[in-house]
Amino acid sequence: MHLSEQEVIRREALNQLRSLGIEPYPAELFPVNITIEEIRKNAESFAQEKKQVCVAGRIMLRRIMGAASFVDIQDETGKIQLYIKRDDICPGDDKTLYNTVFKKLLDIGDIIGVEGFVFFTNMGELSIHVQSFKLLSKSLRPLPIVKEKDEKTFDAFTDPEQRYRNRTVDLIVNPWVKQVFVQRSRIIKLIRTFLDERGYLEVETPILQPIYGGATARPFVTYHNALHTKLYLRIANELYLKRLVTGGFHGVYEIGKDFRNEGMDRFHNPEFTQLELYVAYKDYIWMAELVEEMIEYIVQSLFGTTKIVYDEKEIDFKRPWKRLTMYDAIQEYTGYDISNADEQELKRIAQNIGIEIDPYMGKGKIIDKIFGETVEPKLISPTFIMDYPIEMSPLAKKHRSKPGLVERFEVIVNGKELCNAYSELNDPIDQRERFIEELKLREKGDEEAMVIDEDFLKSMEYGMPPMAGLGIGIDRLTMLLTNTTSIQEVIFFPQMKPEKRQIFSDEDFVQLGIDKDLIQFFPHIGINGLEDLAQSRSSKLFADLNVLKKKMKLNITIPDENIVEEWILKAQTKLNE
Repeated sequence: MHLSEQEVIRREALNQLRSLGIEPYPAELFPVNITIEEIRKNAESFAQEKKQVCVAGRIMLRRIMGAASFVDIQDETGKIQLYIKRDDICPGDDKTLYNTVFKKLLDIGDIIGVEGFVFFTNMGELSIHVQSFKLLSKSLRPLPIVKEKDEKTFDAFTDPEQRYRNRTVDLIVNPWVKQVFVQRSRIIKLIRTFLDERGYLEVETPILQPIYGGATARPFVTYHNALHTKLYLRIANELYLKRLVTGGFHGVYEIGKDFRNEGMDRFHNPEFTQLELYVAYKDYIWMAELVEEMIEYIVQSLFGTTKIVYDEKEIDFKRPWKRLTMYDAIQEYTGYDISNADEQELKRIAQNIGIEIDPYMGKGKIIDKIFGETVEPKLISPTFIMDYPIEMSPLAKKHRSKPGLVERFEVIVNGKELCNAYSELNDPIDQRERFIEELKLREKGDEEAMVIDEDFLKSMEYGMPPMAGLGIGIDRLTMLLTNTTSIQEVIFFPQMKPEKRQIFSDEDFVQLGIDKDLIQFFPHIGINGLEDLAQSRSSKLFADLNVLKKKMKLNITIPDENIVEEWILKAQTKLNE
């Protein structure tokens, strides 16, 4: 384990704290009785009465002076300044707690608890005059230092990849990130409230399934050792929820994780959260009205209005929303009437408008691609796209009056699908035939085509009531209602490509002519591999080595800067070989 200079220093401080009889990670509770936000809300009255408070938080800034110092701490609700006076926390002759522990052994990132009273400084800054403090957790790894001056931020921790990989640090140094997830939680609560008040039952269905279904997607595969069988992470909740309605529940819903083994971009994560709702004796027209009402209710509850601003565009969720059929939408935006086109004609139309078609694609996939590339991006306000071709919807009921279509809608907002709904197919013979057609597509090479689920078909054969079904992507909805443009911003721990970790090898550096006695100290200045060395500046590296020698009192020779520059050039050459 190679530690940076800061990490070494903090571990030394940890040992010194213990030698002084201070446990850096105490077991007993700390009696916090108020949040920083509550103190700020009652600042005037609290300061006037010098209210005693007990708070805990992470040290974010220190201004060490002589016999008195200032510290900024941060809890979940905000920041506040602490005023720490030596003689207040060390009333006797022994000033070790201030002179040594506070001034020398605490660091930015440490978590402390304090007791004291609220007051305003002469500069008008709301503060806590600390009368006692306790170390609650020693930070061994330094935080990125984000500086603020004159309402401007410097050295912000903004690199998206680092933020998503280090969500803990992201939440600590970028407090605005918390608000996105607080809003996400509110959205889910509002969905539950809306559905619970209408008498629908929240349920849970299997995540590990012997047969995946309910959507067209590639699954993740695993193996159950005790059962000696292959299992799949679910791609949708649909088929199990329909069985519950068949079993006698009037309306059921589930908010849970689904998993699809497909591409990743700013709108897709392989693990995502979805609401699915199924209600007996309803149809897709009824469900469209429910969706309008629910989303309008959520937006109104969150913002006090039905209008939001997303990516500088105003979007109004006030009912009623625009409705277009799939064929009418394509004709409106492309000029082509595809209502009677066969597969070959569709391929020709796609070619004419510059859309590439894969050989395995059937009629439904071609129509979906035409729609996705020519129509969907242009639909900004909430829009229902109704009445899909039967080939695109293996689980939807045939349209009551339009041959070749099914009773299905999607809601498109800001150019992206927000939800999907059907009058659900409840004819088991028709359903089996649809599954068989899906198998033919799979044989042509479509890995996302559905498979036959005999247990589901069996449940249908007992008599499945007519019903309406709905799926809403919680992540997409949260993106819209938090004005974020990447799904990774609304998922605490999104999937990421494996991070390329450099393996520290002394031999790599020896081959460049670097002395072994010096190599062991490279990690202390952030050099953990050839890539780090190759990206260094000779002047900075030379200066860092000399500072390190002085701080750690090392008996080593630091070569001239021109030699350091040679190391860097050799490292660059080696990496390019």
